[in-house]
Amino acid sequence: MSYFLNLVTSGLVIGALYGLVAMGFAIVYRATGMVNFAQGEVMMLIAYTAFSLTTIPGLPFVLLLPLILAVSVLIGLLIERVFIRPMLGEPMFSRVMVTIGLAVVIRSLVILVWGVEPTAFARPFGNDPLRFAGLALYPGQVFALVSLALLCVLMAAFFRRSRVGIAMRATAHNETTALLMGIDVERIGGIAWALSAVFAAFAGLSFCLMFSLEPEISQMGLRGFPATILGGLDSVIGGAFGGLIIGVAENLAGGYLGRGLKEIAGFVLIVLVLMVRPYGLFGQREIERV
Repeated sequence: MSYFLNLVTSGLVIGALYGLVAMGFAIVYRATGMVNFAQGEVMMLIAYTAFSLTTIPGLPFVLLLPLILAVSVLIGLLIERVFIRPMLGEPMFSRVMVTIGLAVVIRSLVILVWGVEPTAFARPFGNDPLRFAGLALYPGQVFALVSLALLCVLMAAFFRRSRVGIAMRATAHNETTALLMGIDVERIGGIAWALSAVFAAFAGLSFCLMFSLEPEISQMGLRGFPATILGGLDSVIGGAFGGLIIGVAENLAGGYLGRGLKEIAGFVLIVLVLMVRPYGLFGQREIERV
């Protein structure tokens, strides 16, 4: 039983990373209808920027975190304004290809500036494990789980209570109608990209607090994308739950069936779910009237 609980717990931790990345994918898709394949690279860029900020003498983590979030918002807004907004009105394929090209540029820029060698990230919470009911969790793992839970609560309130959140839901439902109702679609797109960068910041920080910092961190984008599909491309909170489900499934498969099946367990789960619910566990069914 202890082995099973440890597998589930570690699966939830990895799933929290997947979920944070998936939320970034979903928020952009929900507002603009496009998939940002540069999400992993944005996460990497923010993580390396955070590493540079940790070198500032005497800067505590309580000040570092809001500073990193502010930088991430600026990065998200800059990407949307410079690369995405000029492509409005162009075919969706062209817009998606821009994000792929952007991913290559960001990856090359990070390697050029910071190099390829793994780098140890500061551990503001220490390295001693925290014990809960016989389970041991490191501070970085707790940070990832708490971040995911907090962001889920905030996003649920954002979409239900705030005017911007309601406008974003309206834009996702029908962009033309939203324009006719006076919604600033360009502004909504900018906010979505800024929020996506914030999710990337939490994912990058969580990764760095658990592992070393290296360019391979960008692969978390591809690892987290299946969670978006499982939860539903248009469901931000669904992406978070999708990440947790895939993380646990991978760990259980690796623990009981062998490490070779760990890598494919999430994809097998996605295939099975999509056969029943093609729009994901929490996605909305599209109904076309003819």
